[in-house]
Amino acid sequence: MTARMARTPREGRSEYVVGLMCGTSADGIEAALLSLRGAPPELAWKLRLHRSFPLPRALRERILAAAGGAAWPAAEFAALDAAIGEEHAAAVLELLAEAEVDPQQVSAIGFHGQTIFHRGSRDAGAHGTGLTWQIGSAATLALRTGIRVVHDFRSADVAAGGEGAPLVPLVDWLMFRSAHVPRALLNLGGIANLTAMPAGAEPVDVIAFDIGPANMLLDGIVRRSTGGKLAYDEDGARAEGGAIDEELLTEALADPFFAQPPPRSTGREHFGEAYLDRWFAAAEARGLAESDLLVTAAVLSASAVAQAIHAFVTPVMELTHVYASGGGTMNPVLMAALEAALDPLELKTTNELGLNVAAKEAAAFAVLAYESLHGRPGSLPAVTGASGPVVLGSVTLGPWSRESA
Repeated sequence: MTARMARTPREGRSEYVVGLMCGTSADGIEAALLSLRGAPPELAWKLRLHRSFPLPRALRERILAAAGGAAWPAAEFAALDAAIGEEHAAAVLELLAEAEVDPQQVSAIGFHGQTIFHRGSRDAGAHGTGLTWQIGSAATLALRTGIRVVHDFRSADVAAGGEGAPLVPLVDWLMFRSAHVPRALLNLGGIANLTAMPAGAEPVDVIAFDIGPANMLLDGIVRRSTGGKLAYDEDGARAEGGAIDEELLTEALADPFFAQPPPRSTGREHFGEAYLDRWFAAAEARGLAESDLLVTAAVLSASAVAQAIHAFVTPVMELTHVYASGGGTMNPVLMAALEAALDPLELKTTNELGLNVAAKEAAAFAVLAYESLHGRPGSLPAVTGASGPVVLGSVTLGPWSRESA
């Protein structure tokens, strides 16, 4: 298989771009095929196909172990890097086959990779700089599919003094801003993050930041309670009959991160296994059931969202709706807690804006890859805290041949 790697994208014609995302929960790969045309501020987009691909349990456990700080030899990380690349390549080829699109018709793959470590510049302290590391072999992905891969999206922003997150806000602005009404986009992945835009927003008007744990804490409770047999609480069934533990909720909301003003980012380093240890210690001390922990975790996430909007968004813009996306929208317990916490704001989903809730982050990295190929910055310095706008990512070329020269 060959690919047209030397060709520069041309403005004015539609291009196919695949976006891939496997978030901090590592429960599966979201793959989205988009057709994209134009340039900011007028970017035309259409979701051609979206698919979800669950990860094999053994691979998921290795990813979570690595992200949890496993002290492995280099060979183990190298093997995991290759395995992640292979899994994403298989997902891309299956997606394109179902869409009846030849890989040679695709301009690029936007590949987020799997975050193993992330520390934004704000938390660098004595270390002097932020650090971010996403693994997943872009070379394997490019070779198996024949498509160039844009990857390592966060490093350039971190090198410029930014948090390296969130990166989706520019895409939210391109795809969902309104000339007439303010909008807030809430992503409920492993970590919850928010993008808020006033009516008629320019990029400089966007407010965006990480909020705190969403699925990460909920999934961690289920995984530990079941000894790894289950990865998440399907349909909120395991939370049934649970009650909020007010003491645990109050302690959790007192975490200094929730009061930290933007720019801010977070992840498993703050809300991972050590954080979960404290929850299970509290459960043992007070006789709490798994269902109690799940309900309390859902209310924590919802309360953190509401507090963040009240503290950092509504003082500067009047919101009426919040549009949620991500895996957390499939959890009725979390969505009910959010609806109650956000009242009188109305909670909706991005389905009502024309984009499937499960496809949104994958679609975002397709757009970011498209912007990078055109040499345009993909981050918002006012959001990440970087010294200036930067073009995101590195490009790995696909198989080289005379046809592509």
